[in-house]
Amino acid sequence: MDFLAGCIGGAAGVLVGHPFDTVKVRLQVQSVDKPLYRGTFHCFQSIIRQESMLGLYKGIGSPMMGLTFINAIVFGVQGNTMRMLSKDTPMNQFLAGAAAGAIQCVICCPMELAKTRMQMQGTGEKKSSSRKVYKNSLDCLARIYQREGLRGVNRGMVTTLIRETPGFGVYFLTYDLLTRSLGCEPEDPYMIPKLLFAGGMSGIASWLSTYPVDVIKSRLQADGVGGKYQYSSIMDCTRKSIQREGWRVFTRGLTSTLLRAFPVNAATFATVTLFLLYVRSDDAPKDCEAAPGTHHAPLQQQVQPSSL
Repeated sequence: MDFLAGCIGGAAGVLVGHPFDTVKVRLQVQSVDKPLYRGTFHCFQSIIRQESMLGLYKGIGSPMMGLTFINAIVFGVQGNTMRMLSKDTPMNQFLAGAAAGAIQCVICCPMELAKTRMQMQGTGEKKSSSRKVYKNSLDCLARIYQREGLRGVNRGMVTTLIRETPGFGVYFLTYDLLTRSLGCEPEDPYMIPKLLFAGGMSGIASWLSTYPVDVIKSRLQADGVGGKYQYSSIMDCTRKSIQREGWRVFTRGLTSTLLRAFPVNAATFATVTLFLLYVRSDDAPKDCEAAPGTHHAPLQQQVQPSSL
């Protein structure tokens, strides 16, 4: 039941956060010589004006489709790892989260590749004149596979692994420390707000810890759109990005990411909580004191969207 609640909650988080993710990707990969957007809010306005509100939801099919598989992997790996480690300590929460983050990259990387390509499609073009290269996320992955094979579908896998492994670890560590310090008792009338706060802040901490890697990942996955490749490797992308834009390149799109992090995590957990309250009635609040494998389960899908 927790798994089903997590999937529904994750879907709610994707719906709330995807527009912010689209803005983040556009800002991360736009040309420094001819930038289309001056900042986060200008990017929002431009997309809505040129591509309508639907432009903010480009590529949403990919995270929606991958959500169930990612949650299944995360729930299973995190729960089993905590049982193997036996003790519910902050460090074990970090290790269990890191293990879950690493293994779910198998689904997360192709999903985010399709999402990024769909989000970049028709950038700066009027909706009426925009030419669609990809019909949907599945068509996008199929075309990439036809042109580049399995290696193309897994473009950005190493950077995804570098981002997701510590990212999930930091999330679970932060969440564990916050819930311990805030207190989480079934009779506490503020239990749910405390959990929402802990989940939202943990998502922000997770993004801050790995955001520079996410910038490089987005650039590598967007590279090749239009048939022109700029980067030959992770180091080449990092070096060229720093040379042309300085160290500030690693903060591109950070504002929209942090604006997205808290409400996405809040929406996800609120949905999980309401679902569990509906199906379990008075038993739902007891999840706060559940065993290590289930204590944090409902919040695992909140980090990226992928994902984290």
